[in-house]
Amino acid sequence: MESAVDQHLRCPRTMAKRVADDYQPPFPMYVARADVDLTRVSMGYFGVQFKDATLREAALLALRKIVADFDHENGPGNHDLTFHQDNQGYGNFIVVGYWRDFETYERWCNDASIASWWAAPERLTERLGYFRECVAPDARQFETLYAFQTSFPGVGAVMDRTSGEIQEHGYWGSMRDRFALSQNDPMEANGILRRLEHATAEGTRVVIHSHDNLALIRSGQDWRNAGDAERTLYLDRIEPTLRNGMDFLRDNGEEVGCYSNRYVQSIDIDGNLQDESYNIGHWKSLRHLEAWAESHPTHLRIFGVFFEVIAGIRELRLYHEVSVFDGTHQFYEYINCHPGTGMMRDAA
Repeated sequence: MESAVDQHLRCPRTMAKRVADDYQPPFPMYVARADVDLTRVSMGYFGVQFKDATLREAALLALRKIVADFDHENGPGNHDLTFHQDNQGYGNFIVVGYWRDFETYERWCNDASIASWWAAPERLTERLGYFRECVAPDARQFETLYAFQTSFPGVGAVMDRTSGEIQEHGYWGSMRDRFALSQNDPMEANGILRRLEHATAEGTRVVIHSHDNLALIRSGQDWRNAGDAERTLYLDRIEPTLRNGMDFLRDNGEEVGCYSNRYVQSIDIDGNLQDESYNIGHWKSLRHLEAWAESHPTHLRIFGVFFEVIAGIRELRLYHEVSVFDGTHQFYEYINCHPGTGMMRDAA
């Protein structure tokens, strides 16, 4: 049994774990491992938003432009595409990119051809909305968890190897215990979201300044390889309960410290839905996320259903990744997006 915290990231603890040293988890789970040279990864969520269905093709063309820019020599090591319709009726395409180091991301982001496209006046006149949500946790500031050992999605795809079975899972508080930073830092939020708006006759650009220790979770489920019985189990038992919880966070997140929650489905480059989904949740702090997970009825139902059906799960791939960030390593920009998009809803 391994610790989720890799050997080179361990240090003397000043904060206790939530379980005893001889704790035995109820089933095997794994984490992605990185070599010592990984110091800070970058994650970019690049979105195209549209209200009118007649603009769907234009939005797809914009999405393909962003994906094409990923072919740059400093592009991300992994990316994926999603679609969701938000609670204001807008369609949203998102491409998510992962860079193994922050410096490569900066070179990509600051490349003249890429930076000029985002800054161009045309972004304000195309009847589309655009957003960028870019964050960069250091090696101590993110954790992963997988029920499988190969072909990791998300940040796991830019890591170097897989752990053996890890100890820190299957109990409340295990998410925090998988962070190397949790050994000596409570990771508490220390501020509020602040909004800087530049409005013109053509449109509006909004930049959100964030605070330290905002938390981001990506929690996914992939049923592409599931057989008929397991697919039915997921779609009939697990997914409706999961969707109910995700809709609560989307519509009522302010009550529990969730700034933004998107329940998205994977797509191909032509916008066709795939049998994979995940939620993208931004939280005021890890503590707020933990409190919802441990005590709110919407998550307790998800947790309960999962343990009822886990014996029937073989090919369903479940995973998550959670990160916290310094305020200086977060960037949120919204171009002609509706006011409930992303961080805008809760920004002062």
